[in-house]
Amino acid sequence: MTSLLSDTPTPLTEATPPSEARSLPDAPPSEARSLPGAAPLPNTSLRTEDALLGSHSADAYAELMHEVVDALAQRFTSVDAPTSANDRTSLEAEVADFDLDGQGIGNIAALREADDLYARNAVWFHHPSYVAHLNCPVAVPAVAAEAMLAAINTSVDTYDQSEVATLMERRLVQWACRHVGFSGGDGIFTSGGTQSNLQALFLARENVLRAQQAQRAQQPQVLGSAQSGCGEPSRREIMSRLRILTTSQTHFSISRAAYILGLDAEAVVTVDTDAAGRMDAEALTELMRDIDDTGGIVMAVAATAGTTDLGVIDPLDAIAEICGGANVWMHVDAAYGGGLLWAPRRKHLLQGIGRATSVTIDFHKTFFQPVSSSALLVRDLALFDPTLHHNDYLNPEAEAQGTDAEPNQVDKSLQTTRRFDALKLWTTLRARGATEIGSMVDTVCDLAAEVRELLNAQPDFEVLGATDLSTVLFRFAPASAEAATADELVPMIRRVLFRSGRAAIARTTIDGTPWLKLTLLNPDTTVADITAVLDLVRATGHGILAGRHLESTTLEGGAA
Repeated sequence: MTSLLSDTPTPLTEATPPSEARSLPDAPPSEARSLPGAAPLPNTSLRTEDALLGSHSADAYAELMHEVVDALAQRFTSVDAPTSANDRTSLEAEVADFDLDGQGIGNIAALREADDLYARNAVWFHHPSYVAHLNCPVAVPAVAAEAMLAAINTSVDTYDQSEVATLMERRLVQWACRHVGFSGGDGIFTSGGTQSNLQALFLARENVLRAQQAQRAQQPQVLGSAQSGCGEPSRREIMSRLRILTTSQTHFSISRAAYILGLDAEAVVTVDTDAAGRMDAEALTELMRDIDDTGGIVMAVAATAGTTDLGVIDPLDAIAEICGGANVWMHVDAAYGGGLLWAPRRKHLLQGIGRATSVTIDFHKTFFQPVSSSALLVRDLALFDPTLHHNDYLNPEAEAQGTDAEPNQVDKSLQTTRRFDALKLWTTLRARGATEIGSMVDTVCDLAAEVRELLNAQPDFEVLGATDLSTVLFRFAPASAEAATADELVPMIRRVLFRSGRAAIARTTIDGTPWLKLTLLNPDTTVADITAVLDLVRATGHGILAGRHLESTTLEGGAA
């Protein structure tokens, strides 16, 4: 195996020689005796030495981290392709070859091994030929902060486990709410857009159910006659009528959330879009009217600020006007487009987002943070009430009612144990400033616009639709190829380039037609870099066509 970590053999306990190792004092005889019939107590004089991080292992920790950082720095400077080009079969065999139940090989040896297995075969998002998914290169100060938060291992569920970390996260939430336009808002950091969207719809469901039950409770006779004399409708009966309105371009996590939340199969209703793929406000109005007329209840409208494929933004102002008039929860999934709030030249594209009820923002997309760093923001703290659950060992209700109650963030989170991921964003803001980050978002959007112009000028490429952000849908379609052939080439070109390690491109299907997709999230990538990728696509496409022609000619010749 080839590793970039030092090859100098290092014993497991290098930092703490046996002669210098500290041990716990032996327990007094009276305390060392075990209960009758019980197994002997373990030998408490043994130390973990450099197995666990603490004062006794600080030197070993520093040495190990230095070696890892040096090895990674060398890989970043030498990597020449976005993927390893190793086929899955060989990788599976390599992974299966390790004994995970065997004797430990020591800290440094294990990290050398991980460098050779993982880092050598990693997918590198910083490489200019990686243009596949919503993965960004990461801010240097955020990576350093990641090491800090991992070592300290803070959990920000309760204040007594986190102290200043909780206060820092709350300050960041207030900062984000201010930029969204939630003057009295609040929020919580989550693992990603999927969790943020799930919690937003959970809050919508519970707040709507509470409002419906309170409203119906005031007129039980009417409800009783309408529902077989049962009096006040049950929670299940109301849930069966709840509907979420969204478009076909909305992230799949919305439909998945509806399923997890126990809504009916028909709960997610698709709103028509305009030619660009944005939600049609007039169609939304008509659909809401139809649902109301047929006895349904619109639980939420899920708008998108940056669709995954087309990169377009729904008309937030118009949707907010409709939702506000109907008193309907408006959720904006801005996991992709949330960074525009800080982009000097494109902030206006999110006009109306401050009128929403809840907003998802993924900082690990357009704020260049390491995974994971997402947040759910709501316009009113009281909207988090359905999440609150008191536990005597964690956040007892009696203490919460006190005048000096601790700010326990588990009160607002679906997670209990939760990493201090906010530290990465905090450090990035302090190191680089929000304006610089926002300018990087403008830069990748500018790049997407230039690439679209470049593709439009190429006769052997087709381009689909417009984009508000940094995705570009295109495909190789030379005049000599029929539409069906161009369809077949899309997955083949992607697969050949990925397996060769030369480029990582995504693919998707819009209205039955397959497209290649460029997702541009690296502000250091240039038009020349993308031109090189497009040349690879063209050459690969021509190569596949030439191979097909040769095969058909050979078969025809053989048959003759």
